[in-house]
Amino acid sequence: MRRDDLGELALRFSEIRARSVSLCAPLAVEDHVVQPVVDVSPPKWHLAHTTWFFETLLLAQAVPGHAPFHPAYGFLFNSYYESEGARVPRAQRGHLSRPTVSEVMAYRAHVDAAVLAWLDTRPEARWLERLELGLQHEQQHQELLLTDIKFILGHNPLRPAYLTHDTHDTHAIAVGQEHPEQPRTLRWRSHPGGVCAIGHAGGGFGFDNEGARHEVLLQPHALADRLVSNADYLAFMDAGGYDTPRHWHADGWDWRTASGERAPMYWFRGDDGQWWHQTLRGPQPLPPNAPVTHVNWFEASAYADWAGARLPTEAEWEVAAADGMAWGLRWEWTASAYTPYPGFRRADGAVGEYNGKFMVGQQVLRGASFATPPGHARLTYRNFFQPPLRWQYTGIRLAR
Repeated sequence: MRRDDLGELALRFSEIRARSVSLCAPLAVEDHVVQPVVDVSPPKWHLAHTTWFFETLLLAQAVPGHAPFHPAYGFLFNSYYESEGARVPRAQRGHLSRPTVSEVMAYRAHVDAAVLAWLDTRPEARWLERLELGLQHEQQHQELLLTDIKFILGHNPLRPAYLTHDTHDTHAIAVGQEHPEQPRTLRWRSHPGGVCAIGHAGGGFGFDNEGARHEVLLQPHALADRLVSNADYLAFMDAGGYDTPRHWHADGWDWRTASGERAPMYWFRGDDGQWWHQTLRGPQPLPPNAPVTHVNWFEASAYADWAGARLPTEAEWEVAAADGMAWGLRWEWTASAYTPYPGFRRADGAVGEYNGKFMVGQQVLRGASFATPPGHARLTYRNFFQPPLRWQYTGIRLAR
């Protein structure tokens, strides 16, 4: 790699690392340690874990004699990499009042300096690929970080705002775009079916679960040209959608019965009797034409059944997006289970645990969201979550 290219990579590394810190800048110190539920990690943990990734899976393997910043941080900030040894259980990340936020920031600064110094040595291509994986990993955590912050603040009885203005710092988090308007009229985009190719074809970064590119056979179908709106979803609620078992999968009905939920996450009735929702700017009136968000796969499937439609498969979604369908407002639930593509192989070592071991009991989401970092989205991206989860910016597109 040319010196100029290495310089650009060093700049990109610094910018991505700075963005994570910037996302936490509006928080109080107390906000950094909270873990309301097991699926939400404390902001401080995200800042430390992404640093652990660069130190453990890059520097410790690529730099001879590299010594860890702190001997206990591997135990504290490993997420799920079994091959890297014991770790704090996921549900106990909120117990870590120490190291302090300032100590975590010192950890980040130390590792950042070490990575930049290592880049000056003109590393081998295989280690630069590992660095790229670390950058993509940090961007994934930036999205999780923002949605975890929303959960932490949004479930506080005071309903505090994360930001009260539209932009923040040089990274321009446009909170005013959290719930964008979209057309009221829903139209259908037809596809004749046939053999189509999906998956990552190389030539740029892709996670291992995005490949290999392969052919699929599609039946004739149609996809909605916009996402289900808040007004659409309210109609489902007003029609008794949450109380009609025939629209729900068995596990979904069990979730709805056990949870007692009757609306998307963050919706609530205001003193005026109208529906409001918690946003990053605090409580706001529910915008009718914005895409519904924070619904889980059970809710998405029930809505689709009520509407006389279904969820698209991930292959139908990718082909439509490649053909010009607008996307990117929400992570869109699909009908597809998260399973390996033909020819998928796990990498050796810890990085082999990145995606493959989660290919059971999860549904694929496609697209991107307001919280997705700039430059991180692509058509072949396969996000995945368990059906009951809804704290991410998840929405619904209909198919038939």
